[in-house]
Order: sequence, then structure tokens, then C-alpha cells
Amino acid sequence: MGTKQTMSHNVGQGEEVQKHKKLRGGKVRDANALPPKKSVTIAYILWLVGGLFGLHHLYLHRDRHAFIWWCTLGGYMGIGWLSEIFMIPQYVRDANEDPVFVQQYVAKLQLYARPPYAAKRFLGQIMIGYLFGQLLASAIPPNPLFGLDMSFLHWLIPVGVSLGVWLVGNVGRECGVWWHSLLAALAAYPMRYLIYDETYSLLLTALVSAWAFDVLSKQWRRTPPARRGAAERTLKFTGALCIYFSIWGCVVFFNGTITDEDGGEVPLHEALHNFLASAWWTDLKQALLDTYNYAQHHGWYETWREVFESMDVDGERNAYKVLGVSATASQSEITAAYRKLSKENHPDKVKDEALRAQAHQRFIDIQQAYSVLSKIKSSRRRKNKQFNEDDAPIV
Repeated sequence: MGTKQTMSHNVGQGEEVQKHKKLRGGKVRDANALPPKKSVTIAYILWLVGGLFGLHHLYLHRDRHAFIWWCTLGGYMGIGWLSEIFMIPQYVRDANEDPVFVQQYVAKLQLYARPPYAAKRFLGQIMIGYLFGQLLASAIPPNPLFGLDMSFLHWLIPVGVSLGVWLVGNVGRECGVWWHSLLAALAAYPMRYLIYDETYSLLLTALVSAWAFDVLSKQWRRTPPARRGAAERTLKFTGALCIYFSIWGCVVFFNGTITDEDGGEVPLHEALHNFLASAWWTDLKQALLDTYNYAQHHGWYETWREVFESMDVDGERNAYKVLGVSATASQSEITAAYRKLSKENHPDKVKDEALRAQAHQRFIDIQQAYSVLSKIKSSRRRKNKQFNEDDAPIV
């Protein structure tokens, strides 16, 4: 009797191992087809230098975990990041599908039909759900936008809560569907009309949503996560980050303020509206439009050349202005102007101490202008001489 139970147990375990090794397409994966083994050393290095942004999780193909770390800066200012210091070897064995890890995982599948309750994961679901819900609540415009009252968007708050719960629930070897947590969040959200403190009502919504996921949705991930290509992973991860930070942008835009010169606070969206209506922005916009129209007729190279010259990066135009000479002035005219201005603006001639610093700066500007123009003139003479010598006819 005992032998039959042992054989039955081994057969069942073998079936679980085969099920674990199957891909989504139903094909049994060859061991040689596994991706390159991940290194514990590299994982620890990435954890140390970029762990707050989940670089070690990206390396180990734990993209959801990495996204959570991006959203919370390492699990609420590094708390989660520090707690992982002893978990990384297990993460690496999971990524490498280490035989010992797989056997232990199969043993859990046989022992528990569903993943048991884990306080750490459950608390993480509540915290991330609350964060996403609070973020969406803050991103809703408090005042009518373009004449439209946007307060109806508050029904997106339970959607954000359920997404946060679902995201944490699908990290690692556990998974579950989204709609259970969504329906639970929608059912609990109307409590905001009874509990006037938004903090408590939102926390209750996250708690109910996490409870529904834990009771109704949570399952074991019985097949290894699909090994997606770098391009697909990058596209999805970048897209999720863009959505997340765009919501943060709405939070700052609708709730941020700046301090004016009188010490008063001006809402950021009003300050931006006033800036776009200012003469400075109007002139800049017209200048850019004129530059574009000029480039359409004369070409972008010619336009860039004129823009570069107008920037006066070598200081030539300013030097002509300081010395009071024209751009066609010869070297002798430049030298004469420099000597005249140097004598007139010498600091020793200024008796007033209050004006001496200004005179000294003017004297330095004159010297620098003369130096700039002398170098430019000398360089051009050498280039012209070389050009004439190269083009001289051979007799």
C-alpha cells in the first residue's frame, strides 16, 4: 500500500514537472533552449547601483517588480530595496529555473491548491493600490477644464486601485485576473459618500480590492513566464512608465503652484496660460516661424550658418561694438581705436572709488575685444595667404 502511494506521488510530481516545463504553445521545452544563466554577482551589482529603479529585476525578467520599484523609488523610498538583500539568490534561481527551485515549487503546488496568504504581498497590494488611487485622484482637474466639469473622472480612482492590486498580485510565481479586484474596488468605492475622510475611504477601497484578489483570483503560475524579446519588453515597460509619469504631470499641472515676486502663490496652470499669452512668448514664436519660413526659401544649411553667426560664439561682433569700429575696419584702425580707448578708460584716471570698479571692467573689456579681433584678423590673413599660394599658377 505504501509503495503504491509512493509511486502515485512520484508520478504526480513528474506530471507537475512536465507541466511546469511546458510553454504556452504546449511544446515541451528542451533544456538547451533555456536562455543564458543569470549571475548572482551581476544581480547584486545591479541591485547596489540601480536597485532603487529595479535594474536587477529587469535583468532577471521581473518587469512588473521593476515597474513597482520605479513607481515607489525602491519600494517606498528604498525600504523594499533594502529588504531584498537576502532574496536575490532566490530570484536568480527562479530566473534560471534551477532544478532544486523547481522541485521546491512543485512541492508547494502539491501541498497548496492555491497560494497561501502572505502578509507581505497583501500589504504591498494595499499600498500600491492606494498609491495609484491617490495619484489618479490628485490628477483630476479641480476646476472646469475648457468649460467642462471633469469631476466625473473620479470613477477612474477604483480602476487605478484595482490595477495596483493586480500588479503586485502578479509578481513572481503567483498570478490572477484583474476583474475580481476591479469589481470589488467599484463596490467599495461608494463608501466615500459615507466616510468623508478621503484617506480612509480610499484605504478601505484598496483593502477590499486586495481581499477580493487574494480570495477569488490568486493562483499559482504553473507555466514559466514567457521569455519575451528585448524590444517587446522595452516597448511595454517604457509605455507603462510614460503613462505613469504623464499622470504625475497632470498632478503637478493642476495642483502645483509657483511663487511670484510679491510672495504670492500662483497655480501652475494659470502661470503657464499667462506665459503663453505674454509678449516674450509671442515674439519667440514669431521668430521661430520666421526662421522656418526663411529656411524653406534658402535652405537649412544657409539658415543654420546665419543662426550660428548671429550667436557670435567667437565674440567678433561684440568686440567691434566695444571698440566702436566697423566690421570692415583694418588692423591699423583697430589698433588705433584700442590705444585711444585704453588711455581714456584707464582705471588710474578715475578718482572716485565707487566708479573705479566699473572703469576697471571697461578697461578689461577693451583689452579682450582687441585680443579677439587681432587673433581673428591674424587667422584670416594666414588662411588667405595659404589659399593664394595653393591657387597660384604654376609657371
